[in-house]
Amino acid sequence: MNKIMETGVRLYVSGYDEWRTYLLAALFVIGNVLLPQLVHLIPQGGQIWLPIYFFTLVGAYKYGWHVGMLTAIFSPCVNSWMFGMPAPAVLPAILLKSVLLAISAGYAATRFRRVSIPLLSAVVLACQLPGTLGEWAITGDLFLALQDFRIGIPGMLLQVMGGYLMIKYIIYK
Repeated sequence: MNKIMETGVRLYVSGYDEWRTYLLAALFVIGNVLLPQLVHLIPQGGQIWLPIYFFTLVGAYKYGWHVGMLTAIFSPCVNSWMFGMPAPAVLPAILLKSVLLAISAGYAATRFRRVSIPLLSAVVLACQLPGTLGEWAITGDLFLALQDFRIGIPGMLLQVMGGYLMIKYIIYK
């Protein structure tokens, strides 16, 4: 695992040939399984808070796109298999946004070598804007595709603010 910078926050890049990559991804997948279960106790909680993306963002930004990609793919699949959420019909759109988030978070961390609220905002938008277009292409329903922007703004804010706090202050190594 290579450290890519140290100016207030340590960011790492790990490859698929390292066991830590799989261990970290497994931990982030567990987080992406538990957080949605808590949030789904609130009516429309999943649609409002977008919990399935939170640990994908944190994992990809803090530990690189390899960890992020494993988390992005396995989190929605495990959740769908274990709990039926996301429903199999919307799984392709969730996977698309999740993968876009992992790629954009890993790229931003490597490119800018720091974490900030504007950078995380750009990462979330870099996932949501093309992801919304992709969801529209997949579903053929623009109203459904715009759901994250209609009611998911609190979730995007949670990703940005919570992700910033998690990356900068909670995860030290």
